[in-house]
Amino acid sequence: MDLGLSGQVVVVVGAARGLGAAIADAFAAEGARVARWDIDPAAETVVDATDFAAVTRAAERLGRVDHVVYAAAVGSGKFGFPFWSLAPADWPRVLNVNLMGAVNVAHAFAPQLAEQRGGTLLFLASVAGQNGSQTDPPYSAAKAAVLNFVKCAAKDLAPFGVRVNALCPGMVKTPLNRAVWQAWVDRQPPEARVEYEEWASDKIAKLVPLNRWQTPEDVAAMAVFLASARAANVTGQAVNVDGGYVMH
Repeated sequence: MDLGLSGQVVVVVGAARGLGAAIADAFAAEGARVARWDIDPAAETVVDATDFAAVTRAAERLGRVDHVVYAAAVGSGKFGFPFWSLAPADWPRVLNVNLMGAVNVAHAFAPQLAEQRGGTLLFLASVAGQNGSQTDPPYSAAKAAVLNFVKCAAKDLAPFGVRVNALCPGMVKTPLNRAVWQAWVDRQPPEARVEYEEWASDKIAKLVPLNRWQTPEDVAAMAVFLASARAANVTGQAVNVDGGYVMH
């Protein structure tokens, strides 16, 4: 299916691996010109999204941009149940990367998109931001804040023809997902520990109606669709790619 994205310029923040890399690849497969940003030194363009000045400088070097995807994310690296097993000091970095990084990117690109009266912003959130996952409360809270910010930004940018949406993955095999298991297993007595695949399969069987993993390619396909003219009437939405985990 030709989504009409050939030649358009797309910025993917957090594109070095995981979901961000899959999304960048999907846009490139549609013929888009993709700028891959990441804090990873191996990235095409090294940008720390939590540094607004650095984001602004990188944005200015690009010229016209049609679509921006914010896919950078971190968890606390700890198993957060109950929440007081964490410390307040575990929260700032998670909020800074997941929420303020998204805000920085939005501030850097929104004026240009509004001026050109077109384009999209897409923020990767999570089903955790909808259901208040107890696994990692700082991550859940940050993603919930992203979902709310998307609605604010969508309302502000709608008069300019700019669409803003959130994409909420479910269970995907990413380094972040595996880190959740690692944080859990580290707290278990030896006799209660299980390998990652067993832990994840059990969780999927209990929580995901379609009873299967979601893949980075599943998420990327929706990201590309939301940027296309076929989604011209979709804005301010949290679109779940989660196998039915969250049903409204």
